[in-house]
Amino acid sequence: CWLMVVRKWEVFPGRNRFYCDGRIIVARQCGVLPLTLGLIVVTSVLFFIFDCPFLVTHLTICIPVVAGVLFLFVVITLLQTSFTDPGILPRALPEEVTNTERQIDNSGSVTYRPPPRTKEIIINGEVVKLKYCFTCKMFRPPRTSHCSLCDNCVERFDHHCPWVGNCVGKRNYRFFYTFIVSLSFLTSFILGCVITHLTLRSQGDKGFLQALQESPLVVCFFSIWSTLGLSGFHTYLVASNLTTNEDIKGSWSTKRGEESGNPYSYNGIFRNCCAVLCGPMPPSLIDRRGFLPPDVIPRTVASGSELHPFMAKNDTNMVRVFASAPSFLHPRYPKINI
Repeated sequence: CWLMVVRKWEVFPGRNRFYCDGRIIVARQCGVLPLTLGLIVVTSVLFFIFDCPFLVTHLTICIPVVAGVLFLFVVITLLQTSFTDPGILPRALPEEVTNTERQIDNSGSVTYRPPPRTKEIIINGEVVKLKYCFTCKMFRPPRTSHCSLCDNCVERFDHHCPWVGNCVGKRNYRFFYTFIVSLSFLTSFILGCVITHLTLRSQGDKGFLQALQESPLVVCFFSIWSTLGLSGFHTYLVASNLTTNEDIKGSWSTKRGEESGNPYSYNGIFRNCCAVLCGPMPPSLIDRRGFLPPDVIPRTVASGSELHPFMAKNDTNMVRVFASAPSFLHPRYPKINI
C-alpha cells in the first residue's frame, strides 16, 4: 500500500503554469516574457561592449557601475512581477455556491435560478457595485476583476500584462511599478551615455556618421518614449490610488453624468503612494503548495489516463475533484458585509 502525495497547485482550476513545485506561478500565455528579458539583456550587453570602454577611458569608471546596478534592479523587479501571485482569489466553496444559487421560491418548490448579478455596498460615502462572477461562483470584492486569460479573479486587478507574463494586481503591483520606473531610468541613462559617446567621437577625427556606426544603441531613442510614457501614466495612477482597469472604465470620473469621487483615495498624493507602494505585503490566499488530504486525491479518471495538473476548469474530472473536497483546496476569503 502506497500513499500518493498531491499538492494543491497540481489541481489548480485557473489557467496558470507552476514551476519549482508551485513556488513560481505565471500565466499560461507567458511566451512574451523571454522576449522582454532578452531585449533588456541584449540592450545592456551591447551598451557594455560598444559604449562603456570608450566612456570609461574618457570619462569615469562609474558609468558601467551605475548601468550594472540599474540593470540588476530591472531584472529582479521584472522576475518578481512575473513570478508572484498577483492576488488570485480562491473560488467559492460548494456550500457557499449552494447558498447563493439554490433558492426556494414563495410557492415552496425548490428551483434553481441565476443569482443576482450585482450587489451594492457603501464605501466612504460612495456606492460600489459588487458583480457576481459565474466562473468563481462568488460576488467579487471591491476592485476585483476576472482575468479572461488567466481565468482567475484577481484582487485590485490592474491589467494583464503579456510583457511580464502575469496579471498585475494587489500583490505584485509594487514590483511592476518599480520595474517600469527603473527601466525608464536604465533606458534614459543608456541613451544619455550613447549621445555623449557620439558627441565625443564626432569631435575627434571621426565624423558623426562613422561614430554612429560604432554605437548601435541609438535605437534607445525610439524605445525610451514608451517606457517614459508608461511610467508617467502609472505614477499618476499611484498618486490617485487608481488602477488601469478603473481609469479605462472611468469608474470614478463620471457616473450618470455626475462627478464621483474615488472612495479608495486617501486625499493626498503622499498618502496614496504610501498606501499603494509601501504597505505590508498581503498574504497569498491560494495555498498552492499545500497537500491534498489522501481521501480527496483523485485515483483514476474516466478516460483511464492520468489527471493533468492544468486541466480545464470545466473538465468533468476537475469538477469531481473540487466537489469532493472543497474545504481543503483553498483558504476561505473573508466575508464582506453587504
